[in-house]
Amino acid sequence: MNIPNDPAILLSYINTKLRDEYPSLEELCKSLCIDCTDIQDKLSSLGYTYDPEKNRFK
Repeated sequence: MNIPNDPAILLSYINTKLRDEYPSLEELCKSLCIDCTDIQDKLSSLGYTYDPEKNRFK
């Protein structure tokens, strides 16, 4: 699956997917065949971390 490379655009893309389609980051990553650690690393470069209770990066 092609996902955005730019961290700011990736943040919006991932949070939208989490809000609209997936109950967790793990489910999203499994469905899209992407590595959760890569996503978390890219978004942490902007200062964002995944909040499993809210199911979003903030």
